[in-house]
Amino acid sequence: MSKEIINRVANSSLITIDLEDYAPNMEILELDLKQFLFEGFILKEKDFRASLKEFDFSKYKNKVVGVFCSSDCIIPMWAFMLIASHINNIAAEIHSGNKNTVFKQLFLQNIKNIKAVEFENKKVIVKGCGQTPIDESLYLEITKKMRNTVYSLMFGEACSAVPVYKK
Repeated sequence: MSKEIINRVANSSLITIDLEDYAPNMEILELDLKQFLFEGFILKEKDFRASLKEFDFSKYKNKVVGVFCSSDCIIPMWAFMLIASHINNIAAEIHSGNKNTVFKQLFLQNIKNIKAVEFENKKVIVKGCGQTPIDESLYLEITKKMRNTVYSLMFGEACSAVPVYKK
């Protein structure tokens, strides 16, 4: 006689949070200030302003834009403000940093926007692996977000979860 197989994980009260669900799903474009610098290293205000006036910003229309400078030089703060003034009404969002930095900023913002109260006194597992690279700051943020709300917080999969916190 064979016993019926029961999926105890599916029948449990565990809630799995997959951080990939909070990854930004919008296209992020980079705007490198280096292209507006004299020989890629020197900011000449007159030339910088002229370059910005001539530059076609249309490719940034309704996109998330990361503004940064890949050149190892000193960029005055007003230069970033000037760039922002040129793309403010074109881009959907403007952030400081390259594509990876902006992706991480948006990811953190999405985690911060989770309503922790929905997980109050629940047993929660934060999924540990997937297709999207997730760095440690995101795991720190979800832990900070859930720590004082959930009954228990674990990392991994239901079959091999690592306990992180329990009331």
